[in-house]
Amino acid sequence: MTDLLERLRERGWRLTAQRRVVAEVLNGEHVHLTADEVHERAGQRLPEISRATVYNTLGELVALGEVLEVATDGRAKRYDPNAHRPHHHLVCTGCRTIRDVPAPPDSGLLPDDAAFGFAVTGVEITYRGLCPDCRG
Repeated sequence: MTDLLERLRERGWRLTAQRRVVAEVLNGEHVHLTADEVHERAGQRLPEISRATVYNTLGELVALGEVLEVATDGRAKRYDPNAHRPHHHLVCTGCRTIRDVPAPPDSGLLPDDAAFGFAVTGVEITYRGLCPDCRG
């Protein structure tokens, strides 16, 4: 059973065949699929799954805090099941590959005098560069 499926089962989330296949598609390290990619891969396992079901399931997973919605380049949002381990993203500006990067313990801390009174609830840091394949 995948990490995501285990977390969902522990929460008592009803795992229909459609929800299960979406969660299975999102399994793995460095997974950052678009909704269309999730739909395509889920359709290979469960041909009758609709695009609407995939979008609704992804929305539910984001609302539950079990999947992160990641927007790194102004294009389609991507979905990251690594929601419970602090990390940043490393994006290749050539091929758009996204990798998770462990966040250092003090990463993204904002000094109180620079917060303008905000109660900061999250930090998103994206590193950009060329991956080894694109560097040639």
